[in-house]
Amino acid sequence: MKQRLVSWFRPSEVPGAEREMPPAKVASDKEANVASDAVHAPSDADHNDTDRDSDEISLTAQAGVQDVEAFAKVWTRTHLILAYITIWCIFFVDATQQGMSTTLTPYVTSAFQSHSLTAATSIFSSLIGGLFKLPLAKILDIWGRPQGFVAMMMTLTIGLAMMAACNNVETYAAGQVFYWVGYNGITYSISVFIADTSALKNRAMMFAFAASPYIITVWIGGPLADAFYNGPGFRWGFGAFAIITPFICAPLMVLFYINYRKARNMGLIPNRKSDRTWLQSSKYYAIEFDMVGLLLITAGLALLLLPFSLYAYQPEGWRSPMLIAFFVVGGLLLIGFALYEKFVAPKTFIPYELLMDRTVLGACILAGVLFISFFIWDSYFSSFLQVVNGLNMTHTSYITNIYSIGSCFWSLVVGLLIRVTGRFKWLALYFGVPVTILGVGLMIAFRQPDVNIGYIVMCQIFIAVSGGTLVICEQMAVMAATTHQYIAVVLAVEAMFANVGGAIGSTVASAIWNGVFPQRLAEHLPAESQGNLTGIVASLPTQLSYPIGSPTRTAIQRAYGDAQRIMLIASTVVQVISIAAVVVWRDIKVKDFKQVKGLVV
Repeated sequence: MKQRLVSWFRPSEVPGAEREMPPAKVASDKEANVASDAVHAPSDADHNDTDRDSDEISLTAQAGVQDVEAFAKVWTRTHLILAYITIWCIFFVDATQQGMSTTLTPYVTSAFQSHSLTAATSIFSSLIGGLFKLPLAKILDIWGRPQGFVAMMMTLTIGLAMMAACNNVETYAAGQVFYWVGYNGITYSISVFIADTSALKNRAMMFAFAASPYIITVWIGGPLADAFYNGPGFRWGFGAFAIITPFICAPLMVLFYINYRKARNMGLIPNRKSDRTWLQSSKYYAIEFDMVGLLLITAGLALLLLPFSLYAYQPEGWRSPMLIAFFVVGGLLLIGFALYEKFVAPKTFIPYELLMDRTVLGACILAGVLFISFFIWDSYFSSFLQVVNGLNMTHTSYITNIYSIGSCFWSLVVGLLIRVTGRFKWLALYFGVPVTILGVGLMIAFRQPDVNIGYIVMCQIFIAVSGGTLVICEQMAVMAATTHQYIAVVLAVEAMFANVGGAIGSTVASAIWNGVFPQRLAEHLPAESQGNLTGIVASLPTQLSYPIGSPTRTAIQRAYGDAQRIMLIASTVVQVISIAAVVVWRDIKVKDFKQVKGLVV
């Protein structure tokens, strides 16, 4: 792998290197930093023009973009190879921790008698984690890539520490917010760095390389969760990674610092001083990051989505005054967000000009649909495998992580196909979308009691290879449709759609689960177990305590099957939107133009 990686590095000044895309025009409105003309990728004919490749730093770009272009001029081949190896190690550690956390979450919520909140704990964290990427894109563009990376590493560490020390499900959910902001922030910062240092035609391969640790960690997360849960406890599982994560991130921070100082000493990065006072700086950055808009949309979406998870806990159900207030206030906040962004905000939170491009909008919608569908069928999947199929924690993790291992392996193949053919739309339209719909649809019949688990594995493989195709293609679509200056922004918008989609998917899953599972369980339970209905619903270990074949365990399994059928129908139906989302893409050829400067992969 190292020899193959070395062969991909080449200086951009080598004769015959890819041509640079034409520079963006300057917008005339208040959103000048996101010009609509910069969004649209040139046609294939434009790519074949004899543009001169300029390797000069973009003086009109924001400071963070200028800095990374200066980095690219001073990176040595050795440092760049070391950076990519370190990135692989960071993804390895993060993927291991994520696999362990996913397996442990039902047990953590069950420890506080709140197993039904398994999906709800991820709703707010998914929202915040996704929405925060837009202000993070501003941080990367204004302050710099290294600064954003370090801030996200600290946030992730704080989240892990909170999860390790939690004494109730509320603290655990708060820790999840910090963790997912940090985790998404680290992976996003690294993705932007990869985009900064790779040719567009090779970028899919580089993204696949960075994600390849999931192929290995799929075999580690489950046994690790089992070892911690049955050993020192789940708290030590989170606490250990709160120590490991900063340690594994340190080499990349050192490489950033060394090359930053090198570029600074060469005069490529100027001294930037501001005469603003502390109060003026606070106001400036609050406007630059659109903090008011961020708060409005985050609070609005959270208040609209949370009632679907909480209604089962209210005596009045949907008539609960609290839930009605959530809906009303959440709706008003979203209306306020739209009005604020349209008429008041000096800098808009969502760059509408970017979203007007059909390729960018289609890719973002695809990202949202994929995550909605995934979180609907995945939220209670690990519990299903243990309760219905009788798998232990380790074997459950193997099944649930088929998606990770399959999609990451297949994305390497997709990256190679994109590099050879120079196009990505055909992969998504003729393979990714139809196979995804097939895999999710088949699970309606196969994810039921008394069905051979081999059929579930087959469906997971279908979803894995198609999902690996679509994730790579959607990222290529948003990046191919714009210039280097706006790469961080379009990746942030795409990730925002994905995370909001994940929150919506978790909400739908939680609503179906809380509305169907307790009701069907009450119908199926034998008379002698009716008194323990609440305890069974609230705790996974309680569900597992009944031996397989007993009337109570059979009733629990039937209730799982009833809830899963409805969840999978909803997951399949929403996938139909992905067909239209891909059809509208422009068939952009990525082989013939260049976005980045300096030493590239």
